[in-house]
Amino acid sequence: MTKNNTSPAPQADLAGQLNFQPIRSTRAFEEIAAQIRTELAEGRLRVGNRLPSERALSERFGVSRNTLREALRSLEHAGLVRLQKGATGGAFITEVSGDTITASMLDMFHVGAISPEKLTEARIWLESVIVREACTRAQPTDLQQLRSNIQQAEAAKASGDFQRRVDTHLEFHRILARMTGNPIMVTVMDGLLAVLRHYVFSIGNYDNAFVMPSRQRFMKCMEVRDVEGAVAEMESSLKRLQQSYLSQAAKSRPIEPADAPQA
Repeated sequence: MTKNNTSPAPQADLAGQLNFQPIRSTRAFEEIAAQIRTELAEGRLRVGNRLPSERALSERFGVSRNTLREALRSLEHAGLVRLQKGATGGAFITEVSGDTITASMLDMFHVGAISPEKLTEARIWLESVIVREACTRAQPTDLQQLRSNIQQAEAAKASGDFQRRVDTHLEFHRILARMTGNPIMVTVMDGLLAVLRHYVFSIGNYDNAFVMPSRQRFMKCMEVRDVEGAVAEMESSLKRLQQSYLSQAAKSRPIEPADAPQA
């Protein structure tokens, strides 16, 4: 969310501007959160504003403070509100980041709603779109960041530092996402890579000798703005990585009774 440069309204004035209505729903905390979201959508609340006090809000909504706190906590978990204690504390509208999306994607992966196959498949699809735009919009400073990243990845591989190697390779893809200039692509890629990082570390070291030569071919395409060549090179590399990940995961998977050889 882009910050609004308009100064937040004074606290006394803000309370009178908000179009909050008494709550009659049996799930009151959800309706309170929905009304606060509406005030944000219609511009009466902005990043940096402090909501009226708990007492004022509970009276305005016609609910107990416990119900109000439940609503505020749900907004805090969604990344819309920051709760601060103390004399200068309160509930503040905060700038939204992609952390909640990343957390949700990780939760989906942990409970099995996202399989490794779907995770790596989605990555290939998303990366193709990102590479196409990144190649078209690339600036000299962007290309230099990519080259620097490749050098760091080579150093990590040479030192045998698996964690640094993985993190450096993933940062290469984050750089490409930022090159699109689209915050949605950046946020989605951040979330996907966070899940992929967890998955990669769960399966352990894997063969990626083909990655660095592929990076060099990819950069040649990027430097001459060969969009189709860059997309094809990235897709080929990611499909090989997908096979490597799934193969390594299969090797490290415990043998289930149903899979055990029969006597």
